[in-house]
Amino acid sequence: MNKLLHVGLDVGSTTVKIIVIDNEQNTIYKDYQRHFSDTKNTVCNVLENLAKMFPESSFTIALTGSGAMSASNFLGVEFIQEVVSCKRSVEKYIPETDVVIELGGEDAKIIYFDKSIEQRMNGTCAGGTGAFLDQMASLLHTDTAGLNELAKSYKTIYPIASRCGVFAKTDVQPLINEGAAKEDIAASIFQAVVNQTISGLACGRPIRGNVAFLGGPLNYLSELRKRFIETLNLTPEEIIVPEEAHLLVAKGAALDSLNTKAISVEELKQKIENLRNSHDNTTYPLEPLFKDEKDYEEFKQRHDKAKVVKKDISTYEGDCYLGIDAGSTTTKLVLIDKEGNLLYSLYGSNEGNPLKSVINMLKKLYEVLPEKAVLRYSGVTGYGEKLIQTALNVDLNEIETIAHYTAAKQFEPNVTAIIDIGGQDMKYIKMKNGAIDNIMLNEACSSGCGSFIETFAKSLNLEISDFVKEAIKSKSPVDLGSRCTVFMNSKIKQAQKEGYSVGDISSGLSYSVIKNAIQKVMKVRDTSTLGNHIVVQGGTFYNDAVLRAFEKIVGKNVVRPDISGLMGAYGMALLSKEQYESNLDMEYISTILRTNELDKLEIKVTHTRCNNCENHCKLTINKFSNGAIHVSGNRCEKGAGIATEKKNLPNLVQYKYQRIFDYKPLDEQYATRGTIGIPRVLNMYEDYPFWFTFLTNLGFRVIISDKSTRKTYEKGMESMPSESVCYPAKISHGHIENLIEKGIKTIFYPCMPYSRKEYEKADNHYNCPIVISYSEVLKNNVENLKTNKIKFLNPFLPFDSKNLVKKIMELDEFKEYNFTKIELQEAAEKAEAEYQKCKKDIRDKGTETVRYIEENNLRGIVLAGRPYHIDPEINHGIDTLITSLGLCVLTEDSISDKAEAKRPIRVVDQWVFHARLYAAAEFVGKHDNLELIQLNSFGCGVDAVTTDQVEEILSSYDKMYTLIKIDEVNNLGAVRIRIRSLLASMNKRINKKQEEKPMGDYGINKKIFTKEMRKDYTILCPQMAPIHFELLESAMQASGYKLELLRDCTNHTVETGLKYVNNDACYPSILVTGQMIEALESGKYDLNKTALIMSQTGGGCRATNYIGFIRKALKDAGFNNIPVISFNVVGMEKMPGFRLTPKMVERMIKCVIYADLLQKVLTKNRAYEIHKGETQKLFDNWLEKCKKYVQNSTNKEFKQSIYDIVNDFEKIELDTSIKKPKVGIVGEVLIKYHPFGNNFAADMLEKEGAEVILPDFMGFVKFMATHKITFNSLLNINKTSAKISKMAIKLIDILEKDIKLALASSKKGYLQPCDIWHLEDKVKDVLSIGNQTGEGWFLTAEMIEYMENDIPNIICVQPFACLPNHVVGKGVIKTIRQKYPQANIAPVDYDPGASETNQANRIKLLMTVAKDNLQKQENEKKVLDKENLDNDFSNSNNTVNLCNID
Repeated sequence: MNKLLHVGLDVGSTTVKIIVIDNEQNTIYKDYQRHFSDTKNTVCNVLENLAKMFPESSFTIALTGSGAMSASNFLGVEFIQEVVSCKRSVEKYIPETDVVIELGGEDAKIIYFDKSIEQRMNGTCAGGTGAFLDQMASLLHTDTAGLNELAKSYKTIYPIASRCGVFAKTDVQPLINEGAAKEDIAASIFQAVVNQTISGLACGRPIRGNVAFLGGPLNYLSELRKRFIETLNLTPEEIIVPEEAHLLVAKGAALDSLNTKAISVEELKQKIENLRNSHDNTTYPLEPLFKDEKDYEEFKQRHDKAKVVKKDISTYEGDCYLGIDAGSTTTKLVLIDKEGNLLYSLYGSNEGNPLKSVINMLKKLYEVLPEKAVLRYSGVTGYGEKLIQTALNVDLNEIETIAHYTAAKQFEPNVTAIIDIGGQDMKYIKMKNGAIDNIMLNEACSSGCGSFIETFAKSLNLEISDFVKEAIKSKSPVDLGSRCTVFMNSKIKQAQKEGYSVGDISSGLSYSVIKNAIQKVMKVRDTSTLGNHIVVQGGTFYNDAVLRAFEKIVGKNVVRPDISGLMGAYGMALLSKEQYESNLDMEYISTILRTNELDKLEIKVTHTRCNNCENHCKLTINKFSNGAIHVSGNRCEKGAGIATEKKNLPNLVQYKYQRIFDYKPLDEQYATRGTIGIPRVLNMYEDYPFWFTFLTNLGFRVIISDKSTRKTYEKGMESMPSESVCYPAKISHGHIENLIEKGIKTIFYPCMPYSRKEYEKADNHYNCPIVISYSEVLKNNVENLKTNKIKFLNPFLPFDSKNLVKKIMELDEFKEYNFTKIELQEAAEKAEAEYQKCKKDIRDKGTETVRYIEENNLRGIVLAGRPYHIDPEINHGIDTLITSLGLCVLTEDSISDKAEAKRPIRVVDQWVFHARLYAAAEFVGKHDNLELIQLNSFGCGVDAVTTDQVEEILSSYDKMYTLIKIDEVNNLGAVRIRIRSLLASMNKRINKKQEEKPMGDYGINKKIFTKEMRKDYTILCPQMAPIHFELLESAMQASGYKLELLRDCTNHTVETGLKYVNNDACYPSILVTGQMIEALESGKYDLNKTALIMSQTGGGCRATNYIGFIRKALKDAGFNNIPVISFNVVGMEKMPGFRLTPKMVERMIKCVIYADLLQKVLTKNRAYEIHKGETQKLFDNWLEKCKKYVQNSTNKEFKQSIYDIVNDFEKIELDTSIKKPKVGIVGEVLIKYHPFGNNFAADMLEKEGAEVILPDFMGFVKFMATHKITFNSLLNINKTSAKISKMAIKLIDILEKDIKLALASSKKGYLQPCDIWHLEDKVKDVLSIGNQTGEGWFLTAEMIEYMENDIPNIICVQPFACLPNHVVGKGVIKTIRQKYPQANIAPVDYDPGASETNQANRIKLLMTVAKDNLQKQENEKKVLDKENLDNDFSNSNNTVNLCNID
């Protein structure tokens, strides 16, 4: 009998699950298999088993899971978004659930079950869950089950970064190296996953009610569940752990398959065959590493030459020298003779215990060391150097960068560059005139490259050697991008699904590791700067594939010593020899412990808290039986009890912290206006003296939140709407909670667009977008502000006394205080005086410290960053680490008044805090005994601009530039290495005493676009919005410019952008710069007759600085003579050859009006057309006509053409019987219009069955025009400009009048052009119109406009880590959902390394919810219609009965 069965397949990132149910929905078969990344064949095998087990049945089949999308295409069966499958199962099997937390192999999800269902999936930056735990377990040499066992007996939890696997490794490795208990590390890893899920996924929505735990990790790991339960304070009644939780998603797919067409076993077998032979292509192959076998042989022979001379240890007599390198994951030991020949070496994993592995290696050495060999001197370097030196009495320790340089010099005396890629760190040592010129180490974000390859090979069940062999044979290496290793993970998954071989992935991975090293760590734009004598080393370069990828990308042959993995230890052995020889004590014998002493060595480990400073570090104390003690976990040396002899060196970071916040609030009896709280966050590290004085003089008792700690961050975790915003912004949520806990009922945290202008020649004096308006995010997301009825005052305010007083008098929120104008004026004057006094005190202290440094022949470090980088929780105590190394610490603003940058500089100098950085760099450049370290918060987009500029200033004085990225992670191991390297380079420079000092020539001579150039120069314009820019090209040509639009964008464009633009810059700047440089390199243009054009807004967002990025790229690519024209309406960068004339402006307005209209009619008609392709054809036709009209048309012709367009499209026949969800796209202006920029999101939505609505570009133009009007109303500035802007908006409205009439006459229901004043009014309930940076309040307003026009589904597209978007995009979604319960909004991040699978999943998810909601509406409508019909029927019956009675 042919029995019908229903099959659900869940193809996850690591496993394939299958469930089979019968018609009664009973489970009759289930299976669970790991696929080791071969998803295609595993799915085929699972389905073949199914066919064998039920040969007489027919099946309905649905696939779900992150790996199922392409498999379902080839099988021709239904694909169900996995969150939807999960939802189906939950509603059927555990309906009491309020929230689902599901962790899979590589994805994490939270689903909120409420009136409407809200789902969250991990974005581009949430490394992993199951896979993350696998990686962490392998560091502890166990598996996840072992991790779970260990965690059962933990005693203490360490903070571990959970942002991604790479960061966590950076935290876990030092804990292992320093001897922390494995039990504690295991529990800390689980806690990290919990923190990541809550802060990175919940994104501002608290997890409350009954919580169901689903997915493999939460099903199998009881301790992980326990960490969730404790963190969320769940009661036993609220915990739901369904049976077979890991199969629940597959069950959901089986339930969904009920509605699909059944297939026979024969059909199933045919489908399996199709899948086996399939090949999917969305990833593009790169050039093979080797052309053929011969090519590889030549390569092998060349590299066999760089060999160290080896001697036989067994017969050796005489002096020998020992070098040990205790690396992050491996231990290396080398013994050399007095000629530097290699006698003995060992290399092995440290198995998570560096000390033990060194002891074992020493014992092995002593076993073979002949009696007549005399061990004269020993040295140690690497992560574990201090621990090992202390425990084993090693004679010498040296920083690893110096050890590596010493070794490289042996192989290549004229070495110009050393590149070292180790297990978890990368180093690039740049040489100049035989001395170290610069040292770059990877920030925590791009580490893990060596160990990533290893971990990945392991996940495929392969030895690393086999993995490399496959890579060498590969003919089409897959392009995996060059972002961090977690992004690569997603891309690898995609490549596997597309059927690429292991070899293709392995060779692609080699390319990626190198691109990552070159672009991210070495920041090399032009590979010729590496010189011709390059030495590569580190264990990763034993991998021939990685080595070859390096040579191919750099375009040069390099030297790889045969001991490349031992170079640190070899350099250390050479340094030991040098030290011994320079000591002139020829009788000396090394003090390192011998075998009998090693056997007796006992280690006792204890933990304690250090109370010597406010860091309160958690210390691990190792006591050795030889009396030595080693302390780790301490940020500075105080905890180790070895503070420098030079007690109390000046530390301006601490002085400034004290000076800013040391104010005593009024006693309650004198606080006539009550108590007011201020959070200790962001710009309060600059402005607190002002606001404290101002409010105190108005009779308030001012209470500031407590000092930041890790707990502060954790307290605010639930309300953070964006996982990629900087740590200083994240921690502010906890400060608000802290004030509420103190019982404060009024909180004052104003938005400040501007700071005071400190440099006359600076371009502007903005604050950064986050500093300006993060209080808006707090207002919209911190639940307790509403539940505790807190008065939260966050108006946009000016700083100057006159306007401040005027503004406060006008604002409603201050009315209840009945301030008089005079008292406000007095308070404002006193506040300004105190602010200036505070600034002067800090500057005077700077002067005093610089003098002290010079008089005492000391060295100083300027720790330069933002004001809030003096928060010890944010800087992790780097200042105390620096003073403990014997250096004085200054802040950027303590010296920024003593010099001024040589303007014009390359970048647009638009932010005050950054102008100080440039001045500080100039000051340091001129002082031999000062160096600068720049602190930069992870995710700080603005620093993509500043870091390059500060580096340019310092390099022009031959100074080393050190950038330290900081965030939640507080492992200072790498930081210590960098500061010691900086110190070493400083000493070398001072000892060398250059004859002629570099002049600091970094000013820029901008190439001007002249009137003569206008005649015959081709102006290249990047593509930003295809329809609009097509017409723009015509408008510009008609105005007398030879403008050419760069239409195409490819992966090569992105690669070019990444090569020449700071990789922290936002995606649009990488795209536009990539397009321009690619065009100039193409050979199509006469480089002496070509210019570039780029728009500039002049606002507080990075977009104003794209021109700075482009100029740097031109310089680095060797196109210095190309002029860049700034297209702006705010008077920036005047160019004599380019002028905006009234005629040209008129043409451009027509351009935008036409393009907006064509965009509307295209998307509406294409969604429903009966004759496919008809809309596109008519659109192409009209686009050509509009180009002509833009160039030349009377007003009458222009108006008529508008009606003609609408009428022509009215003739297209539509099939509106199928109801389609309407989906609006909002977001950053380039990403929302540029199909390549948003991975063709509109096409994808249409394929999924949506009608897509794109916003009008003219809306953005009107929004830009409101800037001056808004600042006039909020800050009482820009009066005249405000009047002009109002006239401009009126003019646009007049020109749009015909569009409105034409669209109103259509029966097709087009969305009308926006009324900017209506939107401005509507948005005020959600956020202030003072939010002007980027798309500002307009982005929020577009979402509201869609809601009002019955377009509840929205994708909010933004470049990864776009600053304004944290506030006006992700930051308002929660409030919009509260106001409009039907809102279905998915934020999607775009970035060169973002996984398309992830983006596609989010869009499919949005569409499923949209379709469900639409179906629900239809059903409700049917029920209502039926009721009305029934009522009508019964009414008519009643009438008939009455008639009969009559």
